[in-house]
Amino acid sequence: MIIEASPATCHWGFFDAALTPVMTIESGQEVTINTVSGAPQVLPGAGYHVPPELLEIHASGVPAMPGHLLTGPVAVAGAMPGDVLQVDILDVQLRQDWGYNVIRPLVGTLPQDFPETHATTIPLDAARNEAVMPWGLRLPLAPFFGVMAVAPPPGWGRISTIEPRAHGGNLDNKELVAGTTLYLPVFNEGALFSCGDGHGAQGDGEVCVTAIETGLQGRFRLTVRRDLDLTYPQAETVEHLLTMGMHADLDRCVEIALRRMISLVSERAGISREEAYMLCSLAGDLRITQTVNREKGVHMMMSKKLLEPAV
Repeated sequence: MIIEASPATCHWGFFDAALTPVMTIESGQEVTINTVSGAPQVLPGAGYHVPPELLEIHASGVPAMPGHLLTGPVAVAGAMPGDVLQVDILDVQLRQDWGYNVIRPLVGTLPQDFPETHATTIPLDAARNEAVMPWGLRLPLAPFFGVMAVAPPPGWGRISTIEPRAHGGNLDNKELVAGTTLYLPVFNEGALFSCGDGHGAQGDGEVCVTAIETGLQGRFRLTVRRDLDLTYPQAETVEHLLTMGMHADLDRCVEIALRRMISLVSERAGISREEAYMLCSLAGDLRITQTVNREKGVHMMMSKKLLEPAV
């Protein structure tokens, strides 16, 4: 099953529980989702491949509010509020030979330091899995979706895609590459999964607001879980458990991610909260996810090997 990006399948700048799903799949099925990225002013010059659907979306009108171009939502049959959607990220591929990065005044981690807009087209070499930077550096690519989300609670109404929240959204977590799993609490019938904001590469922090923004194709397996009790996004890589915290105050982000890891470690390892807190101090890693989405982000990582039963 493939969902192509188009004016009919994309929503730009907002989440809304009232959006009609563009496809319905069964729990445990795979779906491939094509995404596009960027407003008209970031299009490259001649010689690059611009997906024609991106131009069609531009022609249909740009949004009144800034935000991300997302493909979806996809409904998963049987998903109900209180469930958890397991998003297995099976594959992520480039869809174009360029990306872009934009520095804008009054935003980013240093909003007063750069008074002029600076936009850069960055060539992407898929064969070598590298980005070619303006000064000649070949930067390794590690593509992932900055935005993955279910629909927010209906009472929230239409909200911006910029701030990450309990439904997921603009997580900008560079750990969520192919081979990882994201868990999202479900707030609506069908869950209503959307994704976009493709990144070719990003550092922890995403300090200038943008990564290497580009169009991606993702292959996902979406599974309804009723054996999990989650009210907040959580993830799992091949080697690590990952908890998240989102808040305008970075200290609060730390507290949220840490408390969730303490609970997770205590449950998975069968140890007390005090022992889990100690293990988090000895072996857990707190990392700044991003500092630029108004709601900042911190994630904590814990090796799964450390939670296996002692032998």
